[in-house]
Formats: sequence, structure tokens, C-alpha cells
Amino acid sequence: MIAPTIIGLVVLNLWPFVQTLYSSFCEHLGFGHYKFIGLQNYKDMFGNAEFWKATWNTVYFCILTVPVGIALALLVALLLNAHVKFKGGFRTIFFLPLVCAPAAIAMVWRWIFDTEYGILNQILGGKIQWITDPKTAVLAVAIVSVWSSIGYDAVLLLAGLQNIPATLYEASGLDGAGKIRQFFSITLPMVSPTLFSVLIMRLMASMKIYDLIYMMADETNPALTDMQSLMYLFYRSSFVAGDRGYGSAIVIWTVSLILLVTLVQFQGQKKWVTYDV
Repeated sequence: MIAPTIIGLVVLNLWPFVQTLYSSFCEHLGFGHYKFIGLQNYKDMFGNAEFWKATWNTVYFCILTVPVGIALALLVALLLNAHVKFKGGFRTIFFLPLVCAPAAIAMVWRWIFDTEYGILNQILGGKIQWITDPKTAVLAVAIVSVWSSIGYDAVLLLAGLQNIPATLYEASGLDGAGKIRQFFSITLPMVSPTLFSVLIMRLMASMKIYDLIYMMADETNPALTDMQSLMYLFYRSSFVAGDRGYGSAIVIWTVSLILLVTLVQFQGQKKWVTYDV
């Protein structure tokens, strides 16, 4: 009964990963042919300043998006869980960016960030080069990422909030606990398992960021080096430069970073995640 799922995982996930791992130790000769060169790709990668810049950009992007995105998603979930009118409509509005095509989202935000005619600069009364200035390029992509992911995270957190027994709030209210005390003593501990799952997924998504950068910045963008992530560097190395062995090494490095961060999170969850109801 589980054979179709296992076959799908092996064919679509496990085997491509094994191929990528092997390719990272090889030189791509074209037409699917590889020559084994040992650790040379990794030596070139670790000695490349552009690679370390991309690694820092990826980490910096996670720092910008994950805490702010989860905090805003939790706030939205709390508001949607309250007794407000048109609750279903608000849920649809916040979830709408998730069902929109990433290309459409990137195009709209490129217009918003446009230096000459963008609505953001019109409101601020300046000519900030949001996408082409190295100081603001990563921030601009981070804003789009947070905006597009809040709805999905909020829906997951809302499901966690709705599983909290109302009797806990009633009992704490009789004991004189206010809204703030209830949030930190009841809501946050009870929703922490869902919050932990959202944190893991958001960290993985942020470390694999590629599509927004690809669609919001082109090869002529002067801020490209200052905003490209590891996945974007993989794309340029593998499909633009044609060095798929070097690109595979970048993928293995990215997977290793994700694995390390995930292991740290699973160890740290023991201190703040509550599974007892």
C-alpha cells in the first residue's frame, strides 16, 4: 500500500540527491558525462569570495525574514482568531498572496519599488533605488518574501490557536489573569508546537530563496552580488556558466546548512516547545 509513495520518494528525491552528491565530486564534460576530480569543486568553492558572500546573503536573508515573518503571522492569526466581523473574508485576503504566481508577485513589487514611478517612492517623496542599491536590495526582497508568506503561516498558527481549550482562558480569567498574562502563560506555550513547525518550514524556505531574486534582479543589476543567495549562485554556476559539478557542490553545502540549522532547532525545542496539553 505504501509502495507508490516509497517509489516516488526514491525516484524523485533520493536518487536525484545521490546524483547531485556524486556530481559535486566531478567535472561536467557535457551531455551527461562527468569526470571524477575528488574534492576540487569544494576547494574552489571554499576559496571563492563570491561563494562566501552568497552564504552570508542567505544567512542575512533568514535573519531579516524569519523572526519578523513569524511574529507578523502570529499577530495576524491572533486577530483572525478574535471575534471580528467578516472573519472569513480577512482569512481569504491574507491567504491570497500564496495562490498568486511568484512571477506576478515579483512584477507587481518591482513596480512598487521602481525608482522613478514606484508608489513607495511617491509616498516617501524620494528616489530610493530599492532594487539596485546594495544597501537596500536584500531588504526589498525580504519585504516581498515576508508579505507573500504571512498568509500561509497565519493559517497554520490559526489552526493551532483554535485547538487551545477555551476552558483554560475561562479558568485563568477567574483567577484574575489579564490578556497579556494569558498570552504568555497559555496561548504561547499551547501554540508552541505549531510555532516550531512554522519556524522549521520558514527557515528552510528562506535558505532556499531563489525565485524572487531571479525575477526581481537581472544580470545587469549592480546589486546582484550583494543580494544573490546560494540557490541563485547555484543557478548561475550550473545553468549560466555550465559548471554543474561546482553547482552541485553549492547544493550540498546548502543542504548541509539546512540540516545543521534543523538539528539545532530540534535540540533547542526542548527548552520552549510544550507538547503536554
